[in-house]
Amino acid sequence: MAKKNSNTKPAGLTGKGKSLPKNVSADGRTVRAQLTQNPHAIRDTREKVLEVAIGHEVRAFRKKLGITVADLAAATDISLGMLSKIENGITSPSLTTLQALSRALGVPVTAFFRRFEEERAAVFIKAGEGVDVERRGTRAGHQYNLLGHIGANTSGVVVEPYLITLTEDSDVFPTFQHAGMEFLYMLEGEVVYRHGSHLYPMKPGDSLFFDADAPHGPEELTQLPMRYLSIICYPQNSTS
Repeated sequence: MAKKNSNTKPAGLTGKGKSLPKNVSADGRTVRAQLTQNPHAIRDTREKVLEVAIGHEVRAFRKKLGITVADLAAATDISLGMLSKIENGITSPSLTTLQALSRALGVPVTAFFRRFEEERAAVFIKAGEGVDVERRGTRAGHQYNLLGHIGANTSGVVVEPYLITLTEDSDVFPTFQHAGMEFLYMLEGEVVYRHGSHLYPMKPGDSLFFDADAPHGPEELTQLPMRYLSIICYPQNSTS
């Protein structure tokens, strides 16, 4: 009888006995499935952006009133098909149409251009000029350097990028837990990082991306001093 190879693993399982995600190959690196968003895509024209902005506001005001497209069509004498095109940013409504919509929705005509005229913010931080902030781990000797912050924005998501430094005087803080997602990237030193019931030994160049609602934090400071990037993302209507 042929001797079984003790190194053989069941098909589709990793070394920890867990099935591989469908979009990750056996080497743990190759992403097979394409992401749905194209980062290189751009809007067709500025006029097209205006149409989309107007459509977004018309839909938002209509839903705020709790009325249907049919209700709005009846109140404005605009066809259902035309209203659908306006709300989806497919066509440019005339000034007469915008005036009819503003009267039916109880808002000024200028309200439809709000999203088009919004500034798209950007924050530039020179090296060493981040803002030191107080966070839950500060009292344990963790230094938090905020690398930029944009509050209300069109994405509906708040992102907080931190450069975190732990020195010889740092203590291991129990655990953190907050809304949103978090991404860590090790720059210097070594740490064993906990997420839920799992431990991840991290060295420079390693990264960890996780649901921040699970308890997480440094479990063992293997080599100090250490620095890592922590990028936290959460909805605008929640707090980190």
